[in-house]
Amino acid sequence: MHTVILAGGKGTRLRPFTTRIPKPVVPIGDMAIMEVVLRQLVAAGCDRVTVAVNHLAQLIMAYFGDGARWGLKIDYSFEDAPLGTIGPLRLIQDLPDTFLVTNGDILTDLDFGAFYRAHLESKATATIATYQRSVKIDFGVLKYRDDHRIVEFFEKPTEHFCVSMGVYAFSRRILELVPDDQPFGFDNLMLQMIESGVDVRAYPFRGYWLDIGRPDDYDRANEEFDSVRDRLLPPPKT
Repeated sequence: MHTVILAGGKGTRLRPFTTRIPKPVVPIGDMAIMEVVLRQLVAAGCDRVTVAVNHLAQLIMAYFGDGARWGLKIDYSFEDAPLGTIGPLRLIQDLPDTFLVTNGDILTDLDFGAFYRAHLESKATATIATYQRSVKIDFGVLKYRDDHRIVEFFEKPTEHFCVSMGVYAFSRRILELVPDDQPFGFDNLMLQMIESGVDVRAYPFRGYWLDIGRPDDYDRANEEFDSVRDRLLPPPKT
């Protein structure tokens, strides 16, 4: 099981923590964010990880090295310029027919192995791990007709959305939709796949998931890490 970890971003939303330290190396508890992901991937049967790097790439490489201390092989793919979340995949020449892609800054107890197997069994071209998020609107919400007559009112409603977790299983066929040498994000890929009629599946997940994108998220991750550590990290091998 070959996994690509996206680690080329500048982590702008997480400043000042990422001013001098790349986001994958920012600590959660007693380890780097991306180390949690690596340990989970090893437990799921992953034997090779390609880390897509750009910003502060040398620091990421110095910290994670060749992956030997986690029992897997790590290699690196370099972007000369930012290529978005999906663009870097075009630079990796030896991707297998099916592979995983994940952001390097998420905390989740998703079973990567079960996710991978579900994708293979579905025979889909792409599978997106999804999570239900609730967003409270702190305003009174009005709905009105074309003549401006108000017909509905909701006081501070809570909306529910199915969001991407930043974990994907792909067939190599998706690369046919990705342009060379220009930024191309997950949003671009989703629109292209839907428009082209590609078989894209959702993988609903109801466990623990936290996207560490902002300082508030990072603070929450550190507050919760000890209490969810056993869920996030596989037990040591005996």
